Amino acid sequence: MKKKQPFLIAEIAQAHNGSIEKAHEYIEAVATTGVHAIKFQTHIADAESSIHEPFRIKMNTRDKTRFDYWKRMEFSLAQWKELKAHCDEVDLEFMSSPFSNAAVDLLEEVGVKRYKVGSGEVTNFLLLQKIALTKKPIILSSGMSSFEELDKTVSFLKAHQVSFSILQCTTSYPTTPENYGLNVIQELKERYKVPVGYSDHSATIETGIAAISLGAEILEFHVKLNNLETGPDASSSLTIDEAKVLVKSLGSVSTIQYPSVDKNDNSQFVELKNIFEKSLAVNKNLKAGSLLTFYDLEAKKPKGYGINASQFQEVLGKRLSRDKNQWDFLTLEDILF
Repeated sequence: MKKKQPFLIAEIAQAHNGSIEKAHEYIEAVATTGVHAIKFQTHIADAESSIHEPFRIKMNTRDKTRFDYWKRMEFSLAQWKELKAHCDEVDLEFMSSPFSNAAVDLLEEVGVKRYKVGSGEVTNFLLLQKIALTKKPIILSSGMSSFEELDKTVSFLKAHQVSFSILQCTTSYPTTPENYGLNVIQELKERYKVPVGYSDHSATIETGIAAISLGAEILEFHVKLNNLETGPDASSSLTIDEAKVLVKSLGSVSTIQYPSVDKNDNSQFVELKNIFEKSLAVNKNLKAGSLLTFYDLEAKKPKGYGINASQFQEVLGKRLSRDKNQWDFLTLEDILF
C-alpha cells in the first residue's frame, strides 16, 4: 500500500513565449510526464502593469518595456478556452495564476477548479478578495513573504472561509541549495495547520524528491521542452524528460514512506533466518571430557545443525560427552549438563 501521492503541477509560465501553438505543444508534452496539472499564467497587461514596471531580468526581445512583454504574453478568452479544452482531452487539470482581478474574471469564464496565487500577490488583498468571492480553493506561494506577512494573509483567507494551502518557495531563478528553504515546510505545517507544498525553481530532480520526503503534499516545478529553450524561466526548469524521471521517482518515494514494516513480526523471514543464521561448532579437535571455552567455538551456517550460536554462553564451562573433530557442529548430545 502506498502513501497518498503528492499533487504535482508542471509550471509553464511564459515558456510559450506568447505563441498559442507552443502553448498547445507544451500541453501535449506535459501530458506524457504523469503530473496532475499544468499551470500557465494569465496576464492582462492593461489591468496589471504599466510602462513603469522594470524587467525582472533583461531579455533579448523586441519588447521595449515589461508592459510590452506582458502584452505579448496575452491570450484571448477564446484561446484560453482552447487550452483548457486541450488539457481536458489529455487528462490534465488546467491551472493558471491570475495577476489581476480582470484575469480572475477571465479564468472564471474559462473554468478553473482552483487558483494558484503567485509570490508577488500574497499581500494583494484586492486580488485575494476577488478570488475569495469565487469560493474556490487557493494554492498560495510564499516566496517573497515573511511570516508576519503570511500571518496577515492567512488571517484574511480564514476570515473569508477560503480553503487554501501554502507552498514554500524561494523567489530566485534558479534557486541554489543554500536557499531552498526545505526546513520551512514543517514550519509552515506547524504554524498554519494547512496542507503545505513546495514550489521549485532549482532545475534539479533531487530537490523535488527531497521536498516530498520532508512532507510536501504539493510539488510545483517549471518545465521546458528541451535545453534549447531560452525563456526567462528556462534556467530554473526541468526538461520534459527530467520531469518524467522526477514523477517516476516520486512514485517510489510514496511507496518507501508508507509505514508497512512491523519490526515486531519477522515471521516472513523464517526460511531466510534458517539459511543465514548459524549453529555452534568446534574450531579444533577436542577429546571427550574437554572443558569448553570461548576459544574452542565457531559459528557456522546453517541454523539448526547444532546449538544456536546465540546460546553459546550456555555451553561455556561444560564438558564434552564424546570426541569432536575440528569444524564439527556442536549439539546438545555432545554436552554433559
